[in-house]
Amino acid sequence: MVFNLIGEWCVSNKFTTASQLCSYVCITPTIRESGSSVRGRARISKVGNKKFRKLLFLCSFNACKHNKFCRAVYERIVNQEQQKKLALIAVANKLGKQSYAIATSGRPYDERYFSVLPK
Repeated sequence: MVFNLIGEWCVSNKFTTASQLCSYVCITPTIRESGSSVRGRARISKVGNKKFRKLLFLCSFNACKHNKFCRAVYERIVNQEQQKKLALIAVANKLGKQSYAIATSGRPYDERYFSVLPK
């Protein structure tokens, strides 16, 4: 279901990068500060698409069990003594970026595929 939603949005050229998609869903951290004295901790914004954010968050539970890259992100954050909910939001972000890459490339998901960044 997530892939269908992302695929429809990518086809309509609504998003040109995975970061734009994650920002639209609001699963990226938002820092709230005012001047030099008031500093709040980073939180996710509640402005974006609520249904899609909820769907990605719920899918992150399953991704932590079955997707080795998402599991690695989750375990790395939890081992840094961070909150588990923060780790799940990071996994939802990763899952959104993975699904965007699959939707735009047109290739089926391959667990052994590694993208090579240009130098």
